[in-house]
Amino acid sequence: MLTYETWVNEIHEFDPVNPTKGALPVLKWAYETYGDDLVYACSFGIEGSVLVDLVHQVKADAQIVFLDTQLHFKETYEVIEAAKKKYPTLRIKLKTPALTLEEQAGKHGEELWKVNPNQCCRIRKVIPLEEELNGVKAWLSGLRREQSPTRQNTQYVNRDERFKSIKICPLIHWTWKDIWRYAHKYDLPYNKLHDNGYPSIGCAPCTNTVLNADDLRSGRWSGTGKLECGLHQNP
Repeated sequence: MLTYETWVNEIHEFDPVNPTKGALPVLKWAYETYGDDLVYACSFGIEGSVLVDLVHQVKADAQIVFLDTQLHFKETYEVIEAAKKKYPTLRIKLKTPALTLEEQAGKHGEELWKVNPNQCCRIRKVIPLEEELNGVKAWLSGLRREQSPTRQNTQYVNRDERFKSIKICPLIHWTWKDIWRYAHKYDLPYNKLHDNGYPSIGCAPCTNTVLNADDLRSGRWSGTGKLECGLHQNP
């Protein structure tokens, strides 16, 4: 098995003849190193569709978890079902929060996402992922450096203090064009909201169409000053 030091010295992330910009070598190293102790937390946006396909090439029975906040668009659930049919050997799990929406409303008030979106994300995304990653050594994420200023320093392998694990991000050097080029080339199932002005897709109440084409995440939590759900912010 390659050590991380050997692997990182050998990888050629900007090699123009490498169509995955380092993603496949990263995944091969990650699964050789962690095996079933590696979980992919997938949002099933277009980056997710690409990374699911790459993961399947490396480990056909990989563990994938979707944080089902119960507030997602129907199109998001549709692409999950399409992925299950295309990759039947993958272990795709929908993880729901401890509180139903009704229980959350009773405890914190109606439409918490409007009043306190950080608390809503914590209840419906952060805590569920903490539960899934409890005792797990590493997890995969589809973060790309191009997505936002908060992600520009993301490395292939990151120490995640929030979840006390290693976060591996194989797509950090991919551009938006790279993602779509790959998805169309291999006819991948993808969220059809992407065709209607939604480059970044989260929960329905907190996701709008994008007016600024230079900021692909500007449709998330519009007008709140919030940039991240909390999954990618170390405490």
